Amino acid sequence: MYVCVCNPVSDKQIAQAAREGACCMRDLRDRLGVGARCGKCVPMAKELLQVHGTGGGGGAGSGRGLSAPQP
Repeated sequence: MYVCVCNPVSDKQIAQAAREGACCMRDLRDRLGVGARCGKCVPMAKELLQVHGTGGGGGAGSGRGLSAPQP
């Protein structure tokens, strides 16, 4: 599914970037262009970083506090 429609970026591309070491939104913006325009994709991109990343990354855009609601 597309996460960023301004710069067509899919959830699979974000997951791959996270596996390759992207740990914050700055990394995703630099690698894929995510969040560089309107910013509506940022919450979902942060969530995907948390799910697919190593969990050790910090930084200003690490997505802390944005977790999926638990059933």
